Amino acid sequence: MAQTGSNKKVANSLVALSSAAVLAVYAAGYSRTRSAASRLEAQAVERRPVVPLPLPEASPAEPVQPSASVPVRAAAPTPIAVPVPPPGVAPAADPPAEPAAPVAETKPAAAAAVPDPAAPPAPAATPAPPAPAALTAPGWKDGTYYGWGSSRHGDIQAAVVIESGRISSATIAQCLTRYSCSVIDKLPPEVAQRQSPEVDYVSGATQSANAFYYAVVDALGKAK
Repeated sequence: MAQTGSNKKVANSLVALSSAAVLAVYAAGYSRTRSAASRLEAQAVERRPVVPLPLPEASPAEPVQPSASVPVRAAAPTPIAVPVPPPGVAPAADPPAEPAAPVAETKPAAAAAVPDPAAPPAPAATPAPPAPAALTAPGWKDGTYYGWGSSRHGDIQAAVVIESGRISSATIAQCLTRYSCSVIDKLPPEVAQRQSPEVDYVSGATQSANAFYYAVVDALGKAK
C-alpha cells in the first residue's frame, strides 16, 4: 500500500510539472507575438491614404460680346405759334424777303451716335480665364508587377499589369489568409476601373480588403 501511495505522489508531481511547462511556453509565445499583433491592429484601424485622381480639364469660358450701339431717336419739332388778327382787321402784309446770303457748300458730316440715357449701359467684355495646366499621368512603366500586403489574418500577393502607362488589370496572385479570398473577388476589377488602389471596403472582410489594398500599393510602387 505504501508503494501505491508513492506512485500517486510521483504521478501528481509529473502532472504539475507538465502544466507549469505548458503555461511557461504559452506565456513566452504571447509576450513575443503581442507587439506584432498590436502593430497590425493599429495598421488596420488607420485610414488608408487617398490617391488623387486626374480631374477633367475645364473648358475656358466664352467671352461676352458687347451689345450693338443703341440708335439715336430724333427729337420731335417744336410747333411755332402764328398770331391770328381779330375779325374785321386786314392781316398785315408780309415784309419783303431779304435775299439769302450765299452759303458755302459743305459736305454732310456723319451723324455722331449719341447714346440714349434711358438705355442700360453695355456690359464690359470679360477676359477668358487662363486654361488650367494639364494633369500628368502617374507615369507607370509597362509590365507585370507583384506586391505583398499583410493583415493579422494573413498575407495577400497582388499582380498588376501596366499597358501604355495605365493599369490594364489587377488580380490576386496568392492568398495566404485565414479565410478564402473569394469574399473580396469584386475588388481586383475596381483597380483597373479607377486607375487607383483605392478599392471599396467589404463588410466582414476588412482585414482581407486592407491586405489587397497594400499589395496593390506595393506593386504600383515598383512600376514607377
